[in-house]
Amino acid sequence: MAVFPTAAGHFFARDKVAFGADVHFVGVGLTAAAATAAAVVLTLIGAKRRDGRTVLIGTAFSVMGALLALHGIATPGIVMGDNGVVSFTGGATLPIGGAILALAALPQLRRPEDVRSLLLLQGILLAAVLGLGATGIAFPQLVPAVPEPGSPAALMLLAVGLAFYGLLALRALKTFLLTHRHADLLVVVGIMWLAAALPPAMLLHWWELGWWLGHAFELIGIGIVGIPVALDLRRAAQSRPLTGDLSACDLVSSEEAYLGSHVRALTISLAEKDEYTEGHTRRVALRAVQVGEELGLSPVRLRALATGALVHDIGKLSVPDAILKKPANLDPDEFEVIKRHPEYGFRMLRELGFGESIRRLVLDHHERLDGTGYPRKLGGPAISLDARILAVCDVYDALISNRVYREAWTHERAIALLHDEAGTKLDRRCVSALERVLGAERAPETIAV
Repeated sequence: MAVFPTAAGHFFARDKVAFGADVHFVGVGLTAAAATAAAVVLTLIGAKRRDGRTVLIGTAFSVMGALLALHGIATPGIVMGDNGVVSFTGGATLPIGGAILALAALPQLRRPEDVRSLLLLQGILLAAVLGLGATGIAFPQLVPAVPEPGSPAALMLLAVGLAFYGLLALRALKTFLLTHRHADLLVVVGIMWLAAALPPAMLLHWWELGWWLGHAFELIGIGIVGIPVALDLRRAAQSRPLTGDLSACDLVSSEEAYLGSHVRALTISLAEKDEYTEGHTRRVALRAVQVGEELGLSPVRLRALATGALVHDIGKLSVPDAILKKPANLDPDEFEVIKRHPEYGFRMLRELGFGESIRRLVLDHHERLDGTGYPRKLGGPAISLDARILAVCDVYDALISNRVYREAWTHERAIALLHDEAGTKLDRRCVSALERVLGAERAPETIAV
């Protein structure tokens, strides 16, 4: 679906056509006017929720739609004669819309207190579009000139516009790789359609088929992107693919929405078995994905890490309560039973159809670099970075948690132990990354004190 517009443009762009002005007026002008109205509604919903992201996205779509509507309405021979408005709006729609959408990456524009400013911005931009139309009718000579198709200026504008949409596509793709939601993938496709509409606008003339195809790609692209974005507002856990600010921590905090009901069912079963273990796995999962992000893991690996960390102790469902909840130190035989929980979990997840990467995390999270871990006594090179991350976070949380047979360690004492074992049992990079994550969290507390 993403490749289709580019392929169609490649094969048919230069074909000569002679569509009537009424086709352009109705097909572009009226359709874009409807899209503008829908975008304004999206903006109002965002304003009501004090959601700066939605307001900014609604602003971008409303401006794009308004410019495209004016482009259609200014078709020569329908409402007005020859004019510069039709060419200016046709060339400006996609770059301006892409620039506004790209601004959604700025956190300061998404804060609740900035909603009023964003609404003012939308009002000013829509007023400017209306003013452009009125100016074009009354004083055609005042309408800014646009670059000739294929000119250096047009090529520069094309490059800038493609950069904006490339940024948006990367954001949306990163979100999809984290969520695996089809709607997020559809946003990626829609952005590619919008990007595919740019070359015809900058390089072709109105008598070439590619120029008309570009209009169609633009209108369809707005719909492909806008509808999933609007529907995302109805979700309890929003993915926000255009802003790209979904983190792996969100996967852990809303595992049913992002990782699936099967993961949620396992965490519930674990909570019913042992409340401490469920809370421990959730805390470890949160720390693990934070460390993974600190170390630059890809979205695909972060998703697997979030899932594996949430179920890394699921094998304890097969451990007798008398051992799992014993209010004292375990004897050697009992500890041997506990040491088998990674294998229990591996087999359980295999039967449930979990992927290899997730099962390996569950199996290897107690392995150590020096080969003293369990259950397989793997050496350093055989232990993946993801499993090393999980091991460090698992040890840290276990140390700072109260247990029935000992009190919780202090943060400083736990970190000291991690440093002692860094490079021998635990991965030094992972220990350092965890320390940076925890330091960033503790810094505001220190300032407050």
